[in-house]
Amino acid sequence: MAKALIGVLVVTVAAIVVFMFIDPNINVSNQTDPTSVVYVSDNTTSISLEDGYFTATVEGDVSKPGSYVFGEGATMSDLIEAAGGPTEYADDKAYNLDATIKAGQTYFIASKYDTSNVCTLTELAKVNINSDNVDTLVASKYFTSTVANSIISHRTEHGPFQTLEDIMDVYGIGNATYKKVRNYITLHA
Repeated sequence: MAKALIGVLVVTVAAIVVFMFIDPNINVSNQTDPTSVVYVSDNTTSISLEDGYFTATVEGDVSKPGSYVFGEGATMSDLIEAAGGPTEYADDKAYNLDATIKAGQTYFIASKYDTSNVCTLTELAKVNINSDNVDTLVASKYFTSTVANSIISHRTEHGPFQTLEDIMDVYGIGNATYKKVRNYITLHA
């Protein structure tokens, strides 16, 4: 009787270990097309990728937020398409479909509306970080005059921002500030 219980216990532990390492959301087939996309579940911290492949994550107003595997040269369009497309509330002024995505980066697709009020949809007041002047950026209450000047200096020196996340390259804007303002900025009119 004791041997049978030990046998059952060993088989159960082995099964649990096997299932912990198997993720049905990861496609492990041999991929030769660098533009093909693989979904990586949200609880996966890392996977082994062949040369030329990388993961990128998308959050916000997309149908299936999560991490995906791409080949070199993938764009924001590829990422949004892999995530099932934007939701009906996604702000198409807050992302650039032609922007090249970077390995390991998390991208946010902002909403057009304030979703904190369930009863009504109120459109959010936003500022354009690629075209608005210092006064407009400061009037938005999201930026101080110093940071607004840094935004304009950065875009003058480096060209237009390609993704919302690029604003973190501006002196004075870190991850915390980015997360506060990402729903209130756009990239184009």
